Amino acid sequence: MTADLPPDTTTGPTGDRIRILLCDDHAVVRAGLLALLGSEPDIEVVGEAGSGEEAVALAARLTPDVVLMDLQLGSGIDGVEATRRIVAGPGTHVLVLTTYDTDADITRAIEAGATGYLLKAERPEELFAAIRSAAQGRTALSPPVASRVMARMRAPLPTLTDRERDILGQLSRGLGNREIARALFISEATVKTHLGRIYDKLGVDTRAGAVAVAKEQRLLP
Repeated sequence: MTADLPPDTTTGPTGDRIRILLCDDHAVVRAGLLALLGSEPDIEVVGEAGSGEEAVALAARLTPDVVLMDLQLGSGIDGVEATRRIVAGPGTHVLVLTTYDTDADITRAIEAGATGYLLKAERPEELFAAIRSAAQGRTALSPPVASRVMARMRAPLPTLTDRERDILGQLSRGLGNREIARALFISEATVKTHLGRIYDKLGVDTRAGAVAVAKEQRLLP
C-alpha cells in the first residue's frame, strides 16, 4: 500500500523543508521513520511506499527531494532497480537505508545512481545529516560503507583469465549456465567452476553482483 500524507500546514510558502518519500516494505519501519523524521523541523515526509513500483510512481508524482530507499522490497522490483528508475527523472536523490552492507549491494546501488548509502544501525543524527547531504546532491555514506568503498578502490584489480572474462561477458548478457556452456562450447560443470572462481576474485556471491563489480572495474570484454 502507498500513502500520500496530508499536507503539513506548518510548511511555509518558500518550501524550505526537505521533502522525503519513504520506501520500505515493512509498515512498522515506515512508522518508526515517520515518527523519527517528524522531530526535525526542516524535514517533511510527503509520502510512503511499500514496494519499488509504488516508490517509482510516487516519486514521479510527488517529486520529493530525497527518497529513503530500502534494498530488499519483497516481490516486484528491488530497491536498486527502483533507484535506477527514480534518478532517471529530474530533481530527486535516492538515499539507500538498509541493513545490507556487502560489496555487491553497495556497488549495485551506487551504479544505479544512489546519492548515499546508510545502514539502519546508524544513530538518528547520522540519518538526519545524510538526508541533508543527499538533498544537496552530496554523497552520504555510513562509516562502515565508506571504509568498504575505500578498501575496494585501493585494492588492485582482480586478474581474470581469458576464459573467465568470456564467461563474465556472457553473464552480462543475462545468459544462464546452459546457454553460456553452449555459446563457449564447454560443459555446464566447467561454467560452474569458472563462476565460483569469478565470484571469489570479485568478492561477490551472486550473478548480478559479479556483473555490477565487473562494470565498475571495467573488466568486461
